[in-house]
Amino acid sequence: MAIKGTIVKVSGPLIVADGMADVQMYDVVRVSEKKLIGEVIELRSDRASIQVYEETGGIGPGEPVESTGAPLSVELAPGLIESIYDGIQRPLNVIREQAGDRINRGISVNAIDHEKLWNFIPVANVGDDVSAGDVLGTVQETEAVLHKIMVPNGVSGKVTWVYSGEANVLEPIAKIATDKGEIELPMLQKWPVRVGRPYVKKFPPKVPLCSGQRIIDTMFPIAKGGAAAVPGPFGSGKTVVQHQLAKWSDVDIVVYIGCGERGNEMTDVLREFPELVDPRTGESLMKRTILIANTSDMPVAAREASVYTGITIAEYFRDMGYDVAVIADSTSRWAEALREMSGRLEEMPGEEGYPAYLASRLAQFYERAGMVQCISGNGDTRNGSLTAVGAVSPPGGDLSEPVSQGTMRIVKVFWSLDASLASRRHFPAINWLNSYSLYLDSLRPWYDEHLGKQFFQNRDKAMAILQEESSLNEIVQLVGKDSLSPSDQLTLETARIIREDFLQQNAFADIDSYSDHGRQLQMLTIILDYDKLCRAAIAKGASLNDLFNIEARVDMGRAKNVPADQYEAAYSKLAADMEAQITAIAEKGEED
Repeated sequence: MAIKGTIVKVSGPLIVADGMADVQMYDVVRVSEKKLIGEVIELRSDRASIQVYEETGGIGPGEPVESTGAPLSVELAPGLIESIYDGIQRPLNVIREQAGDRINRGISVNAIDHEKLWNFIPVANVGDDVSAGDVLGTVQETEAVLHKIMVPNGVSGKVTWVYSGEANVLEPIAKIATDKGEIELPMLQKWPVRVGRPYVKKFPPKVPLCSGQRIIDTMFPIAKGGAAAVPGPFGSGKTVVQHQLAKWSDVDIVVYIGCGERGNEMTDVLREFPELVDPRTGESLMKRTILIANTSDMPVAAREASVYTGITIAEYFRDMGYDVAVIADSTSRWAEALREMSGRLEEMPGEEGYPAYLASRLAQFYERAGMVQCISGNGDTRNGSLTAVGAVSPPGGDLSEPVSQGTMRIVKVFWSLDASLASRRHFPAINWLNSYSLYLDSLRPWYDEHLGKQFFQNRDKAMAILQEESSLNEIVQLVGKDSLSPSDQLTLETARIIREDFLQQNAFADIDSYSDHGRQLQMLTIILDYDKLCRAAIAKGASLNDLFNIEARVDMGRAKNVPADQYEAAYSKLAADMEAQITAIAEKGEED
């Protein structure tokens, strides 16, 4: 029986209703005659505080509130891929067809098309014993994604009937005899967004996530199943970094959450992704992408839901054995929504007005990432991973503020964006001195096995040069560059080459937008070989000016623009030419 209450207070997106003694925390309710969607976030006696995910203008005391008796849940079934949802999983394209460009309040649409037919191919057979997580059959959802229909959590028994052919998501595709009788299973499942989906066990991170971004993959790698934060002030390129991760990361599924960000940034995603060719499949990138758009002009309370909606959908595909990436842009806007609701609830504020539970909420989100063994009862030991990357937008770039600090305590990769780098047009503007990755030790065996020990040796050498450059720059500012020794001047030159020719990367250039691990290794090897050969030449009396102006230096600067199918031959020739030119200068220095 539906529980009905009455509104006694309206404060922006917060509504207080009495007569709600029997409702549960996080139950979804329908508010007023307009049937606005809300969620119970606090219970005191028979009064319930409700955050409403739609505009509450015109709602007043005395209007009815009706509980649905169920928590906020997402629909999980074929049809998720290529969808564009708002924060509470309402498909924006369907809403537009029904209501036009503006979302009408109280509009109710199915998250997934319940009428569309999908070709279900059974995997399970009649007589099979199945339990939660076992695959009953598959649906080819897109060219890039094979959707596995699994037994829902809490269901186990013997298959008595299984369907083969076309069906919609509500029609039964299997019957299972359980202890409580025979049940019919459709393709559609529901899962509450605030509850993490179960798994057998979580593994330590051992495999890197290849993003194609040189400063990330070489200097500060993230593991599959890891968690990373991208903090930075306005205009430093957070969104572009996240777009690059969404485009090029070697994952099977991408869930992109635009949480409280500007509408034009989501528009860029909506325009670019369908046109981009996925390097893995040759199809459109949208064929393996789900977009959740909750822009800054949408109701603030829905921002909180959008993050949970996205990560729950991601967990569902993880449980199929896929590698999934969740890109959240930005968690600061989500925290601002928490702060607003906390203020309206009249809770004791914490630092800078954020609620005292901010850190725990951030942890709840990032802790749902990981490499896991998926639940399955028939001996299928499939593994899946969920990688979470969240942008942080600290006011004025101040990393001491609560959201940045709360995030840094949890994540193991920190890509710190620098406004000064961005102003110099150095992109990605990731500061190599402030950023870090705590996955280096656990990923080293993988790099050693697949790319050789030289990869990490190069990385360590390059970082040492960049750190030394920082120290030398302080001396240069005092006494000038010419006062340095030839060796120190070479260090500055090598550091400049690493910064400009390796770490800088053009996200909008077709060739330079993506670099695989092999290419990164060869590029950095050439730069470090240049440093090594020049030091040997300096010891023989070679001219610094001649070494800095060899013809190969121009080719080194152009190396990033060599097409992917030509770079191996081009880099081998460049290395040979460079060595010959430096050797010639060294021999001349000996003669002099």
